[in-house]
Amino acid sequence: MLKNMFKKTYTLIDTKYKKAPEEKEEAVYEGQPNIPQGLWRKCNKCGRPIYTEDVKNNFYICPKCDGYFRVHAYRRIEMTLDSGSFEEWDREMEFVNPLNFPGYEKKVQAVREKTNLNEAVVTGRGTIHGQKTVIAVCDSRFIMSSMSHNVGEKIARAVERATALRLPVIIFACSGGARMQEGLVSLMQMEKTSAALKRHSDAGLLYISVLTEPTTGGVTASFAMLGDINIAEPKALIGFAGQRVIEQTIRQKLPEGFQRAEFQLEHGFVDLIVERPEMKDTLSSILRIHANRNEWNYKGEGRRKQESGKAQEGGGAVKIQGLAEGEKETRGLSEEEILAALEKSFDRKSAVIKRTPEKELQEIANRQLSAWDTVLISRSEDRLIASDYIEELFDGFIELHGDRYFGDDGAIIGGIATWHGMPVTVIAQEKGKSTKENLKRNFGMPNPEGYRKALRLMKQAEKFGRPIICFVDTPGAFPGIEAEERGQGEAIARNLFEASNLTVPVLAIVIGEGGSGGALAMAVGNEVWMMENAVYSVLSPEGFAAILWKDGKKASEAAKVMKMTAKDLYELGLIECIIPEPEPATKANKEEICRELDWKLEEFFLRFRDMTRAEAVSQRYDRFRAF
Repeated sequence: MLKNMFKKTYTLIDTKYKKAPEEKEEAVYEGQPNIPQGLWRKCNKCGRPIYTEDVKNNFYICPKCDGYFRVHAYRRIEMTLDSGSFEEWDREMEFVNPLNFPGYEKKVQAVREKTNLNEAVVTGRGTIHGQKTVIAVCDSRFIMSSMSHNVGEKIARAVERATALRLPVIIFACSGGARMQEGLVSLMQMEKTSAALKRHSDAGLLYISVLTEPTTGGVTASFAMLGDINIAEPKALIGFAGQRVIEQTIRQKLPEGFQRAEFQLEHGFVDLIVERPEMKDTLSSILRIHANRNEWNYKGEGRRKQESGKAQEGGGAVKIQGLAEGEKETRGLSEEEILAALEKSFDRKSAVIKRTPEKELQEIANRQLSAWDTVLISRSEDRLIASDYIEELFDGFIELHGDRYFGDDGAIIGGIATWHGMPVTVIAQEKGKSTKENLKRNFGMPNPEGYRKALRLMKQAEKFGRPIICFVDTPGAFPGIEAEERGQGEAIARNLFEASNLTVPVLAIVIGEGGSGGALAMAVGNEVWMMENAVYSVLSPEGFAAILWKDGKKASEAAKVMKMTAKDLYELGLIECIIPEPEPATKANKEEICRELDWKLEEFFLRFRDMTRAEAVSQRYDRFRAF
C-alpha cells in the first residue's frame, strides 16, 4: 500500500498466400530504361544487372553480391508464416493528425495510395511450422516506417492481444525513427509500446525482436531493443542516433561497419545474426523451446502429452484491464470472448487530468511569448538547473553514483533526500552552470550509463517504497561513438520498459529542455509537469527544420508548428500541470518559483498516498496507453 508513505478487424490471406490483390509492386532496385520492365533490374548495391525472378526466389537477396533488399510487409509475412495461417488485425485505422500539421494528411493519403497500406506496420497472428505466434512487420515504404500514433497503437494492441491469448510476439523492426509531423505524440508511442511489452513479459511470455535494415531512432530506443531474444539480419543498420548526426556532433568520420548488425553483436546488444533463408526455421526453433512452461518440474507427463498431439500451452489466467470496466480474468473464456473483452479497452480516452487553474492558464496566455522565444529561454545560461531545485526543495540530499556496469555519468545526478520529513528519491538531468561544469555534465546529454544509473535508483526507490521525483532538462541523449558502443538505444528502451511498471508514484518535471527520447527516458511518470518556459519535443527545432524542410535556419518556424511549449502540450492533453513563471526562472526568483512548486508537490503526494501499488502502476499505464 502506498498510503504508508503518503472490430477486431482481420483479413485472412489465401491458403497459398497470394499477394493481396490491391498491393502494388515497387522496385527495390534501380531500373535500366532500355530493359523491359519487370524482367531485369540493376542492383543498387553492386550495380550489376540481375534477373527479378531470381531475386524473388532468393529471399530478396542479390544473387551476385548477397546484398539484402528491403522486404515489403506482406512478403515478409509470406516468408515467415505458414501458408494460409495469417489473420490480420487492425488493417484499417482512422487517420490522426494530432498537431494539425499542414500537408500531413495529403502526404499520408499519397503514401496509402502508392503502397496500399493503411500504416507503416502490419500486425496479426499466424503459425510458424504449426506454432502459434503474434507478429508485427514494419514496412519502410510508408514514410520510412516512422513511429506514428497509429503505428504505436497497432503494435500495442497486438501485444495486448498476445498477452491475453498467452501467445509469443515477433516484431520485425525497420524504421527511420519518430514521425516528425506528429511531434511529441510520436514520442509517446515509445513508452506505450514498451509498457505493453513489459506486461507481456511479466506474464512470462516470449518476445523475439528481429532487427532489419534500417532500425534507428525512437524505434531502437523502445520496442526493437526489448526482445527476450534480439535477432538481426546480416549487415543491417541498427543504431540510436543517425550517422550524419553523430558525424556532425563529434566532427569525426565513423569507422567502417559502425552501427551494423555485426557491430551490435560485438557490443552485446544482439543475440544472433540470422541469414534470411534461415529465419523461419530459427524462429520456429526458438518458439518450440519456449512452447512448454515449467519444464524444470518435469515428471515424465509432458512427453506423453506431446506424443498424443496435445502440446501444453501457456496456461494460467491473464487480467484484461479497461478504464471503465475494471479488470476481467481470461480464465475459462474462448479466444473470441477474450478478444471481444479486450477490444473494449482499446478506445481509451486521455488519462491525463489537467491540474492548472484557469486563472493561471489565462495569466500564462497573456504573457504571449512565441514558441521560439520560449525555446531560447529554456536554453538560457542563467536559467535554474536541476541542482538549484534540489537544493531549495529537499533536505539532506545524498548523491549516489554509478550504474554498476560501466561508470558514473555526470549528466544525471540522483540520490536520496527528504521532503518535509518524507523520504524520496530524486533523479535529475544536470547541465551545469560554468563552462567547466558544462563539460563535466556533458551539457546535460546523458550517455547510456546515465540512464542505467537512473534506472538503478528507480528500482532502489521501489524496493524501499520511496516516491520518485525526476527533473528533466536535456537537449537529448548524447549522440557519439562511445554512446552507441555502450548501447544508447537499449539503455533508453530499458528505462521505458522498467519504469512503466514501477510500484511507487513517479513525478516528472520538465524544467528546461525536454529533448526527444533522451528526455522521455526520465519522464515515465504518473504525472508529467512543465515549467512555463520549458519545452518538450520530438527533437530540436533546428533538427526538425533540417529533416522536413531541408533548412535548419527555419528553426523558429518549426518551433511553432511542433507545438512544443508547455501551453501547447497542456492543450493537447500530454501533460498535467504548468508551473507558472511570471518571470523566467533564475536565481533572482528561485525562492518564489520553488514555493509554488512545493505547494504543487504536496497536492501530488496527497493524491497518491491512498493508492495501492497496483493502482499506481495501472494509472501510469493508462496514462501512456491513451496517447
